[in-house]
Amino acid sequence: MAIPTTITCVDCGGVCSLISYEPDEGWEPGDIVAFRCQDCLDRWDVELTAEDIRG
Repeated sequence: MAIPTTITCVDCGGVCSLISYEPDEGWEPGDIVAFRCQDCLDRWDVELTAEDIRG
């Protein structure tokens, strides 16, 4: 299952890239994934929902 590999930074509007590795069993709702902003370097930890996971 795939999840978004980029999100928009809430602080600066820049692009945040996924820095978490996919677990061997795949992504599941409730998993926490980390993103790092390419502009301001903020880290965002996001809890996945069923809508975030594309099959």
